[in-house]
Amino acid sequence: MPGFELFGQAEREELNDVLDNGVLMRYGFDGMRNGHWKAKSLEKQLEQQLQVKHAQLVSSGTAAVSVALASAGVGAGDEVIMPTFTFVASFEAIMMLGAVPILVDIDDTLTLCPNKVKEAITSKTKAIMPVHMCGSMANLEALQDICKAHNLILIEDSSQATGATYKGKPLGSIGDLGCLSLDFVKIITAGEGGAVLTNNEDYYRHADHYSDHGHDHVGNDRGAETHPFLGYNFRISELHAAVGLAQLKRLDEFVSIQKKNYTIIREALSEVPEITFRTVPEGGEESYSFLSFFLPDLQVSRKVSEALKENGIDGCFHYFDNNWHYIREWQHLKKIKSLYPISEEVKNGLNYLQTKTFEQSDHYIARNISCLIKLSWTEDEVKQRVTKMVKIITENI
Repeated sequence: MPGFELFGQAEREELNDVLDNGVLMRYGFDGMRNGHWKAKSLEKQLEQQLQVKHAQLVSSGTAAVSVALASAGVGAGDEVIMPTFTFVASFEAIMMLGAVPILVDIDDTLTLCPNKVKEAITSKTKAIMPVHMCGSMANLEALQDICKAHNLILIEDSSQATGATYKGKPLGSIGDLGCLSLDFVKIITAGEGGAVLTNNEDYYRHADHYSDHGHDHVGNDRGAETHPFLGYNFRISELHAAVGLAQLKRLDEFVSIQKKNYTIIREALSEVPEITFRTVPEGGEESYSFLSFFLPDLQVSRKVSEALKENGIDGCFHYFDNNWHYIREWQHLKKIKSLYPISEEVKNGLNYLQTKTFEQSDHYIARNISCLIKLSWTEDEVKQRVTKMVKIITENI
């Protein structure tokens, strides 16, 4: 990870095909494009590879979350349960629809804790949104059971875990809707882009229309399309789809490389008695894009993190003080710093963040270090890297 490390001839050929054809927009211009449809082709490939009936490409992973939520009818006043460890896009997408993000503790999977989810459900809860962080998954069976018991929608955010599976099924294909990111630093990249996955015909139709100003996409005359409902512009371009198409064909290759590098590092770190590893739910297989492990306490984790950086070991993240990915530093959310007015309903819904503490999440994130697994490393580079890591960790515990 990420896919841009191995960007090459296949991606260039797909891009040149679009440039030679001259149609950069995914919709319309049928007569000019001579049958070339990169976005449509990528959607079909996603459906086949990720085992879903429908894939709808959009402009980003954030757009995918917004479109998925809207497609399922999430809106003003609804509550959406999400984890404390994710990316800021999770609550941004929820709030954009006028809904309220309800942050819930993670467990040793580094994803949503099912027991804490149960405690957070209210009469306003509409959806549960696990985020499969750092290449591995939430306990989806437990979350599915909760959703069935309370008639809730399950929306998977698989932006950081494309290529991972749970009980033989690709992540993103298990919930009512799934969301992918295809941005520049993901396992496969389109430069920018995302996708909504679903087996539900209504949700797919909603996503198809909503992501393109509400156009119904009926017939071949773009100007004659009707608008069954309001929408916005979350379209992907043919250029981005072309890159994604080439990269998706390499997904299995990328996961295989990551698994090899991950395994070398994990086996070496397993020799350090003070290290334990994140829990992968039974039946799950990671995408191997990160190796996440726990150290004894916050002090040790901070010390090790700094020592790794000082010794040139890049890509190892201690998220406790990170302002992109963990609740502790999301002051703009807690204080609702917004350029546009936020409704009183959402403001009141977020009041809990003024006093709510997340001790369970702190317990895990404080001790966790997640190390990026690169595609471009040679085997010798991996072995040299982990030898340094073991030495640094041992010296600083």
